[in-house]
Amino acid sequence: MNKLAIRPVERADIQNLSPAPREPDWSWLPEEAPLAMPRQSLDAAVAARDVTPATSPRTVLMRRLTLLAGTVALAGLSAIAPFYLYARKGWDPTEMLAFGIFMVLITAISCWFVSGLMGLIVMLRGRDQADLRFAAHPGSPRTRTALLMPLYNEDARASFARLAQIDASLARLGASSAFDIFVLSDSTKDEAAADERSVFQAFRLAANSKAYYRRRTDNAERKAGNLAEWVRRFGGAYETMIVLDADSTMAGETLLRMVDAMERNPGVGLIQTAPVIVKARTVFARVSQYSVRLYGRVAAAGLAYWTGSESSYWGHNAIIRTRAFAGCCGLPSLPGRKPFGGHILSHDVVEAALLRRAGWAVHVTAALDGSWEETPPSITDFIRRDHRWFQGNLQHLGLIGAKGLSAMSRLQLLMGCMAYLSSPLWLASLMVGLFIQMFYPVDWASFFYILNPQFTPFMLASLLAGVLLIGPKFMGAALVLSRPAELRAFGGRRGVARGMAAEIALSAILAPLLMVANTKAFIQILSGHDTGWTTQQREADGLAWSDALRAMRWQMIAGVAFLAPLCVRPDLATWFAPIVLPLLFAAPIAVWTSRVRAGDALAAKGFLVTPAQDGVSVNPAVLHAPRSPLRAVAGGVLAPVVAPAMVPARAPEL
Repeated sequence: MNKLAIRPVERADIQNLSPAPREPDWSWLPEEAPLAMPRQSLDAAVAARDVTPATSPRTVLMRRLTLLAGTVALAGLSAIAPFYLYARKGWDPTEMLAFGIFMVLITAISCWFVSGLMGLIVMLRGRDQADLRFAAHPGSPRTRTALLMPLYNEDARASFARLAQIDASLARLGASSAFDIFVLSDSTKDEAAADERSVFQAFRLAANSKAYYRRRTDNAERKAGNLAEWVRRFGGAYETMIVLDADSTMAGETLLRMVDAMERNPGVGLIQTAPVIVKARTVFARVSQYSVRLYGRVAAAGLAYWTGSESSYWGHNAIIRTRAFAGCCGLPSLPGRKPFGGHILSHDVVEAALLRRAGWAVHVTAALDGSWEETPPSITDFIRRDHRWFQGNLQHLGLIGAKGLSAMSRLQLLMGCMAYLSSPLWLASLMVGLFIQMFYPVDWASFFYILNPQFTPFMLASLLAGVLLIGPKFMGAALVLSRPAELRAFGGRRGVARGMAAEIALSAILAPLLMVANTKAFIQILSGHDTGWTTQQREADGLAWSDALRAMRWQMIAGVAFLAPLCVRPDLATWFAPIVLPLLFAAPIAVWTSRVRAGDALAAKGFLVTPAQDGVSVNPAVLHAPRSPLRAVAGGVLAPVVAPAMVPARAPEL
């Protein structure tokens, strides 16, 4: 029973422990296996290893040229109509500004459309795992893997429940002995830490894999520092590590396939899965869940197709080669003051770029199911989380020119920035366009144009832009329609049609609210405001009206601000209504979309219904040589395998 015992630590034991930071409160850790993780330079002339990974597709250059050609062609077609409209009477500075903003936005949209189309074609052909060739029946792992879950003032019971689900899945496959679980706490609240300790002890007693817990009180460098501290102390004992978030869950089959792929491909440094959202109950969360579940695979498959072995990392639900990570991913501190200086916030994309700079392959895959995460329950919680990511991605503007990075790594840093800069650019384009219209007389024909459309350059531009925006959604639907089993899980053709209609409508309503929120964050970041590090809200039911009014006040102010020019040009009200009305009713929208009852009511009527997730991959794995978590004892009775005793870094207070 030594696996289950909590033994006191003698003074001699403490003196003989390896040198390490003092463990606060309570910890339970294995013997240390130090691994050097030097900080890297982003300014010095670091020569990148000009190595083409073995897993790099032979046709990757052609794929990228196809993406470029398709992007240029679609952006050029979209630019014809506004160019013609602005050029009729010559160009003035505001028209040049409007056209420039339009070209930036339409180029980004065209790129993602072509990328999604590539993903759809790849998945329809069944070629979505051609590069890494994940095994349908992986053998027993030959190497040890650490499952790392960082915590920061989280709901301990919910987080450990997710770990228990992973542990049970591995035990069912007989692979528990190949995985160790580490809970890496950065919690600053004593009550949160106390809950973690209490729940962990119960978790240990039932866990099939070895389980360890560590809490640090010095939260230097946030999550990146938390993981780096683990690598430097324990990374030498593990060939690979799988990084989770507090809301992550993964199927044992998926974990085995990832480990098998890393063992078969020694040049691969990282494999990122495409997690889908689960356990959504509120309207807002269900919209996010449905869009990711239906469309996310197509986007991920497209990204994987043209990035090849130079892809990205999203910070969780990914497997990483530990020594590769230690050797080239020690992050430096950026010069200058916050928010652009200091520690790197969105560390994941930078770490992927540094791995590639050192010659390691980095892959994203849409071929593996069994990778899940949860999402904020309300738009206000989502905005708080997004603002931290916004600041981190803006830091990347200063890293695009870092020495030695590959062209693909630089492009993905830029694309990450554009994901957030698109909101202020969209708002700027609306404001500039409305300003230009103030110099033209009222044209009531435009007010009724939507009732009697005509084939004009304006109509062509609007139609093409609409296709580019919602086209990826129809690509995801086309993939589901081609797979009978998935189609039934989504409720059939009628269920897919209902879900898509609800998702498109609700996304259109929420988009202006997020546009204003991200623009506000952009202004705050530029003015030197640091978003800080706040605890994420993962479960809630209903937003209070007072909180909604306070959180949505800038959206409602923006809606009122749009009314002033529309009083001068009321004929434009038809075109601006989809923007202005959601802004004016931002608080009621935020309250309604935050309610579980409203989300459940939509699902009961067949809207936003996604296939049920039960923590098991839909492609079960059968080990060639399964390792049972049980062993035979005298008399033929089965008993749990006894794991080696764990070494507590500090004795619990009994």
